[in-house]
Amino acid sequence: MDAFSEGTFRKLVSIYIEQGPKHIILDLSQIDFVDSSGLGALVQLVKKAEQSDGTLQIVSNPRVTQTVKLVRLEKFLSLRPSVEDAIENIKNP
Repeated sequence: MDAFSEGTFRKLVSIYIEQGPKHIILDLSQIDFVDSSGLGALVQLVKKAEQSDGTLQIVSNPRVTQTVKLVRLEKFLSLRPSVEDAIENIKNP
């Protein structure tokens, strides 16, 4: 996810936050790369979900997790190692 794809990604996920379920799991486990614009979009989307009294759980892989940890956003972005772990976190916050 980079500057080229960030706008479309953010708009699409925003629609789900606005119209969809209260709790959303975003599976990024197959993403190979996230740059600063992608991280910015994720931060904006998490804030938007929280403002709607919801959550956005992000399933990550080691490569994306490493990038997120470099900027110390892993707790804020609620990174999870699997969809199952994200579901469990929603059930038992």
